[in-house]
Parts: sequence; C-alpha cells; structure tokens
Amino acid sequence: MKAIIYQKYGSPDVLKLKEVDKPIPKDDEVLIKVYATTVNRTDSATIRAIPFFARLATGLFKPKKQIPGTEFAGKIEEIGKNVTSIKIGDKVFGFDDQGSESHAQYMTISEYKAITIPKNITYEQAAASTEGAHYAYNFINKINLKSGQKILVNGATGAIGSAAVQLLKYFDADVTAVCNTKNLELVKSLGANKVIDYTKEDFTKEEDKYNYVFDTVGKSSFFKCKHLLLSGGVYISSDLGYMAQNIFLPIITPIIKSMIGNKKTIFPMPTDVRGSVILVKKLIEQGKFKAVIDRKYPLEKIVEAYKYVEKGQKTGNVVITLEHNSKL
Repeated sequence: MKAIIYQKYGSPDVLKLKEVDKPIPKDDEVLIKVYATTVNRTDSATIRAIPFFARLATGLFKPKKQIPGTEFAGKIEEIGKNVTSIKIGDKVFGFDDQGSESHAQYMTISEYKAITIPKNITYEQAAASTEGAHYAYNFINKINLKSGQKILVNGATGAIGSAAVQLLKYFDADVTAVCNTKNLELVKSLGANKVIDYTKEDFTKEEDKYNYVFDTVGKSSFFKCKHLLLSGGVYISSDLGYMAQNIFLPIITPIIKSMIGNKKTIFPMPTDVRGSVILVKKLIEQGKFKAVIDRKYPLEKIVEAYKYVEKGQKTGNVVITLEHNSKL
C-alpha cells in the first residue's frame, strides 16, 4: 500500500510517500481502507515533536509510529477475531490524538475507536468532523455551561473554533465569534450571535463582558483577556501559551483570585475521544453540525497540505483524499 512515512522529526519536508506492507489487525482491531483523512494542528505538532516533552509519548529521538495522521474515514476490510461491535463493510470514522497512522491507504485501530459514519455525508466530511470537535467539546466539558451564558470564541474559523461555535449554539450559549472579514457570514451561519472582525478591531478592547473566553487558536492570553471576563469568568486556550503559562495559571489563579476579580484559567486536558465522536455523530444526524472544509489535497501532495496548515490561516479543515472513490 501507499503511505506517508517520516523517520525523523522536522518540517513537512521529512514526509515521504512510500510503498509499505498493509497492516494486519490484531484480535481486537479492525483494518480500515482509508478514503479520507486530514492534516491538522495535532499532526503538525506531532511530526515536529512540539512541545518537546511530547517525545515521551511519540519517541524520544525518532518517531515510534512512522506513519502520521489522526483523523480518518473509511470502510472496514477485515476484523480481528474478538471484534463484535462492527463488521466488514461498515463505514467508519474517528480520531486518535495518539496517532491513528491514517495517512495511508490502509490502517488498523481498536474497534472502539472506529464509529459508524452518519448516513448521507461524504468520507471527506466525516474525516473532518472529529479533531476540532473533540477539542472544542473538551473546552465545554471543563466548564459549568448554562443556557444563555456569554462566550467569546477567538479563532472561530479554525477546526476547533468552527466546531466550538456550532457546539455552543447546540448548548444554547450566547456566542460572540472573532474572525476575519471574508468569514463573517460563514461564522454567522454556524450560529454566532455576534461577530467581531479582527482585521478592523481588537477584540481584547471589547466593552462587553463574558462568562468564558475560548481562545481556540492560542494567539491571545489570560492577561490580555482578563478584563473581558465577568466575576467568576474563565479563560481557556488550546495552546500552552508563552513559557507554558496556560499549564501553570490554572494552579495560580485560584490562589490569587481576590486580586484578579475572581477570574481564572483552565487548561483543558483532552479526554474521552469516543464520547466526543459519538456526540458529533448525533449532531450530524440531527443536522446541527457540519464540518467546515477549506481545501482538499491528494495523498501525493500531503507535504503541500502540511505547509498550508502551518501558515495558521486555514478556514476549518484541510482534507486529504485517497485514490478510492471518496463518496459513500
């Protein structure tokens, strides 16, 4: 089979298209013929081993898994002898932040990490529906969200941001979304109650106050956004922040809360990927969630896709299509 291989950490140029052996599923695994995958922030950080301590999981000196990729959508080709929840021929999708090795024509994964695809969507839409939604839902799981609460989403057009706006709308929040001029109408269509064009105004100078600020692109900070928060308000970022401050501030801010207006930050360690994907599946079936897709690349042009993602300007998701027919 064809697969993208990287044998050392580095820029997207370390990625090579090669012929390798098709994987064989273990007793509790399934073999998936991959029809679509994505390139996302998780993938970019993985091939560069950023942050450095991530190497404790991915390999200290070189990658343990030499095929990158986290999101996937495809069809079950084989199943292990202990697999009971899905069968050959089922169409499945999913996300594994530890690496699913989906940048290949075939991949194996635990049956519990492969969820049957909702009807009437393409493989591309399915593949692009998980990573951003998982991290966005993880933000929401870390707070005590109540109907009508006000939330500002910075980076509302990225994979996480566009998913967050839709999920927050589902949970009946009052959403203010920050994006650029060209995406104003898109973000409104996703469910934002108010939109701020960052090319024309600085959202951190907003007079409105919010229960929560979600920085889904990691380009701001608690200290820049602190005055936007109501008493008891919370700032959450998808990034470690300058000098990894977003790891330490959740420990510090509760201690000094009287000095900073009873405001704090939370670092959302992501958990329960399966739960996130199942929720997304339900919302897709209800017509309440749709992945935003910016560009599509064939597997052979995946280096170009990585370089585009690393520019930090994508709208939604970047999809990789394989040579199989990409429609369900």
